Amino acid sequence: MKTKRSSTSNSIAEKQATSAPSSPKLTGARSPSPTQQLGALDPGSPMGLGDADPNVVDHFRPIEVNMTLSVPTDKPFPINMPPTDRPVRLYCDGIYDLVHYGHMRALEQAKKSFPDVYLLVGMCNDLDTHSRKGKTVLTERERYESLRHCRWVDEIITDAPWTVTQEFLDKHKIDYVCHDDLPYASVESDDVYAFVKAQGRFLPTQRTDGVSTSELITRIVRDYDKYLRRNLERGISPKDLNISFLKEQELNLQKHVSGIRDQIKKNLLGTREDLVGELEDLKAELRHTKMFWEDRRQDFVRGFSSMFGSQVNKFFGRKRLAHDGSDASSVESASSTKRPRQEDLDRGTRSSTGSFSDAQTSDDAAAS
Repeated sequence: MKTKRSSTSNSIAEKQATSAPSSPKLTGARSPSPTQQLGALDPGSPMGLGDADPNVVDHFRPIEVNMTLSVPTDKPFPINMPPTDRPVRLYCDGIYDLVHYGHMRALEQAKKSFPDVYLLVGMCNDLDTHSRKGKTVLTERERYESLRHCRWVDEIITDAPWTVTQEFLDKHKIDYVCHDDLPYASVESDDVYAFVKAQGRFLPTQRTDGVSTSELITRIVRDYDKYLRRNLERGISPKDLNISFLKEQELNLQKHVSGIRDQIKKNLLGTREDLVGELEDLKAELRHTKMFWEDRRQDFVRGFSSMFGSQVNKFFGRKRLAHDGSDASSVESASSTKRPRQEDLDRGTRSSTGSFSDAQTSDDAAAS
């Protein structure tokens, strides 16, 4: 019994060893996998996803190995026949950010296009990608390393050109460039693969619908608060998540409100104690937020003053000077309007003095 089990285990191990190619290296090429290796591969995905389910969606269906040297003949461009005396050298290029099963199935299609394929994968560096397409989630080194573990890839070409050139094809002795056959426009051309198609060296693959790096990022952005709460609950600090204290407290309140809602949904006749407990937690969270603000408001004011105090003082200083200047001018204007001129006062004094002297003279004369 033991002998039989041991021999069975050995045969399974040998089968796995022959059916799973080694991982490619960044700096070196791996020897091409022989025909019998691909022939022994299960036609499904590495985990057998969808192999036994007749109702599985199309983009999960197994990809069969093309055991012949035939090429598609229903395309609007010619496709050369492959070489028969050596492995067929196929090339795929891309960004491969947040590597997903859509990427993997495209590479699997290329690898299974012929019985004996040597698959090269070119990846653009961060400088080209960020300037032409936008920011990536993974760095170039992380993207290279991600694909190094793909079972379908034989060689990775780092710092690959953004657009395939004739010189690049000749240097790497590429028989076919693999990509879906939709035209890909650039500044220089309406289709960057046009010259490859004209030479009969373009081998189309089928794009997997329903998944892309942009779609994955959209899912995260759409449920942004949920993923923030998820990471906060796992101990990641608000600073690392680049969120403010107010945002953190908002998420905590959302968590408690969601907990109350879930309790009500779970049991419409739930115990009063459960609901009271959830409400008490919510009240405690509100009290904590209120106490935090009361304890820290002076710090916030001082921090604001230290950061912007000089600018605020300059701004209000200019306002005050302008205001004082306008007040002084208005006072001066009012004073000049109401206050009689000195010459008028002198004239009035002289006039009144003369009148007094005349009156005095008349009185003296009458008395005498």
